[in-house]
Amino acid sequence: MHVHGSCHCGHIRYEAHVDPQRAAVCHCTDCQRLTGTAFRVSVPAQPGSFRLLAGEPAVYVKVGDSGSRRAQAFCRDCGSPLYTYDADHPTTYGLRVGCLDERQTIVPQRQKWFRSALGWTQEMAGLVRAEGE
Repeated sequence: MHVHGSCHCGHIRYEAHVDPQRAAVCHCTDCQRLTGTAFRVSVPAQPGSFRLLAGEPAVYVKVGDSGSRRAQAFCRDCGSPLYTYDADHPTTYGLRVGCLDERQTIVPQRQKWFRSALGWTQEMAGLVRAEGE
């Protein structure tokens, strides 16, 4: 599937090919802190398909418990988290589903780091719903 992504302000734009069946929710504490919320939804770009079309993202490199260095790309203007990649070998990009134009059609197929999941994330169906603010 061909996807198109951008930050909130539109300064940074990119495209890639993804397999929607590989989309996942990550509940790790790093994703919680890096997003400022309970989890992150990502889908990997197929190798060699990621292409930056406009802008130059800022990059924060996070060193994992394993010692691997993960680059976190985000817009320096609006702060949107865009994608991640191995800082030492940038060959595969993890795209943040919320930044994709096609986000409605990419449904996560699995949850990772579930031991860190906030309990309430599994009980959202019972929350009061509003169509707007």
